[in-house]
Amino acid sequence: MHVEVWQIVLLCFASFLAGFIDAIVGGGGLVQLPAGLVILNSFPVVTVVGSLKIPAFCGTFSATIQYLKKVNIRWRLMTVACTIAFFAAYAGSEMLTHVSNSFMKPVLLVILLLVLIYTYSKKNFGQHEAKEHSPQREMLYVVVISLVIGFYDGFIGPGAGSFLILVFITLLGSDFLHASAQAKLVNLATNLGSITLFLIKGKIIWLIALPMAVCNALGSIIGANLAITKGNKFIRIFFLIVVTGTLLRFAYDVFVHR
Repeated sequence: MHVEVWQIVLLCFASFLAGFIDAIVGGGGLVQLPAGLVILNSFPVVTVVGSLKIPAFCGTFSATIQYLKKVNIRWRLMTVACTIAFFAAYAGSEMLTHVSNSFMKPVLLVILLLVLIYTYSKKNFGQHEAKEHSPQREMLYVVVISLVIGFYDGFIGPGAGSFLILVFITLLGSDFLHASAQAKLVNLATNLGSITLFLIKGKIIWLIALPMAVCNALGSIIGANLAITKGNKFIRIFFLIVVTGTLLRFAYDVFVHR
């Protein structure tokens, strides 16, 4: 199938915006995936999703580098999280090649609504870092988080970064800045797991993926530096905006575009 120049230009713009948003609070897939599906509507969905994983990985990698320069990472926990997330995402992407993911959207709609209400009502949510769990309990949380969200990211994708930030705050007691940094690392692993599967299946359009990757990385660098400079309050506001956008997107899919 032929790709037009105007399609690449529009996709690159969407990829830059997605990288910027994703670097701050996750949810870049909310911009990039719908844009890809609309602009490349003549391509198989699996091929579009596979191609978009390349810019997602490059953007996440760029943002991760920026966070690692400024934020202390708990490497033991994150190594376990990334390893599990890689294989979970691989499994999720494998399933995507066989079944529809539409049945998950009503469930996600309810979850996102609860997330939005809770985050808005709890003004101190994600503002302070607290560590109250035993190492064993923390490790259990990390394993479950990585399995569930890793599989979700490989299978569906949009909002995975925001979900990671949410659970790192609620379960591990991280503040928004540390949760964002940790989410980037896990997202890096999930993207790599999906890319491995899509490479094996031959589902990546490199003519689209490579220029989008450059734009996503540029947006991610700008977004990550802005998040680090502005701190927790700024990230919280952005988090609310992105979760609202994700909520509206899923609501549209569930109630309008059936």
